[in-house]
Amino acid sequence: MKADVYVDGAATRLEGPLLFLKRTVNVGLHEAVEVEDGKGNVRLGRISAIDDDSMTIEVLESTAGLGLDDTRVRFMGEPLTFEVGPELLGRIFDGVGRVIDDGPPVPAEKALRIDGLSINPAARDRPTDFIETGISTIDIMNSLVRGQKLPIFSGAGLPHDQLAIQIAHQAHLRKTGKHAPGSDEFAMVFVAIGVPFDSAERFRSAMEASGALEHTLLFLNLASDSSTQRLLCPRYALTAAEYLAFEQGKHVLVLMTDMTNYCEALREVSASHGEVPSRKGFPGYMYSDLATLYERAGSIKGVPGSLTQLPILTMPSDDITHPIPDLTGYITEGQIVLDRELDRADIYPPVKVLPCLSRLMKDGTGEGFTHKDHPDLANQLYAAYARAVHVRVLASVVGREGLTETDRLFLDFGDRFEADFIHQQGMRSLEAGMEIGWQLLRTLPASELYRLNDRQIEEYINQAEENGAGK
Repeated sequence: MKADVYVDGAATRLEGPLLFLKRTVNVGLHEAVEVEDGKGNVRLGRISAIDDDSMTIEVLESTAGLGLDDTRVRFMGEPLTFEVGPELLGRIFDGVGRVIDDGPPVPAEKALRIDGLSINPAARDRPTDFIETGISTIDIMNSLVRGQKLPIFSGAGLPHDQLAIQIAHQAHLRKTGKHAPGSDEFAMVFVAIGVPFDSAERFRSAMEASGALEHTLLFLNLASDSSTQRLLCPRYALTAAEYLAFEQGKHVLVLMTDMTNYCEALREVSASHGEVPSRKGFPGYMYSDLATLYERAGSIKGVPGSLTQLPILTMPSDDITHPIPDLTGYITEGQIVLDRELDRADIYPPVKVLPCLSRLMKDGTGEGFTHKDHPDLANQLYAAYARAVHVRVLASVVGREGLTETDRLFLDFGDRFEADFIHQQGMRSLEAGMEIGWQLLRTLPASELYRLNDRQIEEYINQAEENGAGK
């Protein structure tokens, strides 16, 4: 093992979270360091830039009290690591992997690099098998499968935190699919990035009160913490998730909120480095940086367990073309979009169905996974709601009286779809959501249900109507 190296009096400049030093020793990029001030207070950091004459250290805690003359830097000789073990679940950590739940340290089995190891693309297994979240607009319309990365695009003031907590409480594996024997091996990693103190306490208390903390690992990075710490928080969390998934054989769902805070920290640190900005001031490498996080999701051939991601981000000014959601959409496999108009109408969760997409839905739904008629039901609901939205625009011009009878049925369908299907209180099972979907489709003429086959129309539409009339 490389010996620790100490350097005194080499600091030349301090700018925000960055400490600049003369290069007097042979060290490597991303090496972990400890920065000690004149009073003996120690701060964790890492080398973020290096050249022949100087080096830059990202200090992961407040730099208040650091002086250039009395600062001592200890070089650890290795990258930042996170000590992991079988007893991780149920614990609460800060943004750099330190226990903050007043419990004892986690018994460590090994120390893993927080940057993770790249998965050979040839070794990746195709994401399959359904994860039930208890949210009908996700489960039925945009299903989440194990190994997928499916972001939630929200906006400032929308209830994405409430939705994240609800999913953390409700998400579970179904007893079908090719990985069914391990379906009880489910774990959550909940990551709060740059959140206010009251939000962090809300996450903590909600997990503890519901009992979800027993199978959850919680990482809390506060808005008052260093911006450099914000960049490492998801890396510590994903390191723990990889250990649980690929070494403990669990199916891990990682919820990360808010990735916009992560990107803002990336822009702040990039500006401190003096790097040339790209779109809206964000660094040009933000795409590849986000990819280093999102691409840690997946499953590996021959290895039990999987890692699924649900990152949440708030779109600045509700602009889906902003660089953060734009680049995220290129990397991930779809998106769930929250809508401000639905939220104003007191519809929760305010999921805007039409721009939502789950590109891997077909690999985790249907016969053997959820229900053989699930995909066709989802397609028909989507088509009917899309027509209802179109009819709303037409009605705003010609009025309801100017519509045909069929168009008026679709107009009513759209209102019921939002009130009965999108809006829900508490958990709703897949079967309950599908039944509501069939009930809504029965309000439309069977001749307009182009996405259903004759058997489905006879079984779910005609016979149900006849049974209802008989009663």
